[in-house]
Amino acid sequence: MNQTDPISDMLTRIRNANAASLEVVELPHSKLKASVARILKREGFIRDYVAEGGAARRILRLYLKYTATREPVIRGLRRVSRPGLRRYVKVGAMAPIMRGAGVAMVSTSRGLLSDREVRRMGVGGEWLLTVW
Repeated sequence: MNQTDPISDMLTRIRNANAASLEVVELPHSKLKASVARILKREGFIRDYVAEGGAARRILRLYLKYTATREPVIRGLRRVSRPGLRRYVKVGAMAPIMRGAGVAMVSTSRGLLSDREVRRMGVGGEWLLTVW
């Protein structure tokens, strides 16, 4: 299967699993997707993530998080920079997402960083996605 935008595919799989109240989402592994999962876990949007399988067929498994009333913790996901329209942010141009309740992920020369890390480190880059 030829994918032109694997990050959008990842976000769609998470959205669909949230809509169906699934506990686990499986997707093909990549370093970028693992970095997105690491930030999602650190910011409290997912319970955990695991990379499994051999080198040829690795899978990234995300364990979704829900509230006590079975509401998904992830309220929304939006792809900002797309293959057809790249979006970049300068060093000081990153404002808090949803007054601090959301997280933006920016691909920088120092790796994938959250919007808080971007502001703290003073770096800019490609604004990949927003989660709230």
